[in-house]
Amino acid sequence: MKYIIFAFIGILGIACTSQASTAQKTEAKTLETITISDADTVIKKIVKSEAEWKAQLSEQEYYVLRKKGTERAFSGKLLTNKKEGTYTCKACNYPLFESGTKFKSGTGWPSFYDGIGQNVAEDRDVTYGMVRTEVLCARCDGHLGHVFNDGPKPTGLRYCINSVSLSFEEKK
Repeated sequence: MKYIIFAFIGILGIACTSQASTAQKTEAKTLETITISDADTVIKKIVKSEAEWKAQLSEQEYYVLRKKGTERAFSGKLLTNKKEGTYTCKACNYPLFESGTKFKSGTGWPSFYDGIGQNVAEDRDVTYGMVRTEVLCARCDGHLGHVFNDGPKPTGLRYCINSVSLSFEEKK
């Protein structure tokens, strides 16, 4: 539902800026402000063309983050990371998960039992004949992975995240 609200508000934001100057239109297309009313949180959405994303991301990052792909299990660089810090979106550097919520799930992908506030968005995914919950970066809509109800306490959730979708900022 939140993802649908983002899309709707994003469309409204673009429509409202149609009278703006050319410079303002370019700026509005690249960075939009969207208020998430259920949490009183303001997220500055990042909207880029496919060409801009391709220029910024590696081929694998683009495949996973923008085309909703999946990296091979047990191949990600952050799978075994045990350092303290924050996992951020590889596409826009938005903070998504704290290291204290990471756990070893044995699935082959970094797993977390909770995201950071409203920074992690969800959407219904019905691909491959399954019904799953897709996990997205709330700022750039980058595909991160999926969330399942078989995680540890206190949430019981398992955010199964592609390592290639993440960067890591070590706590200093």
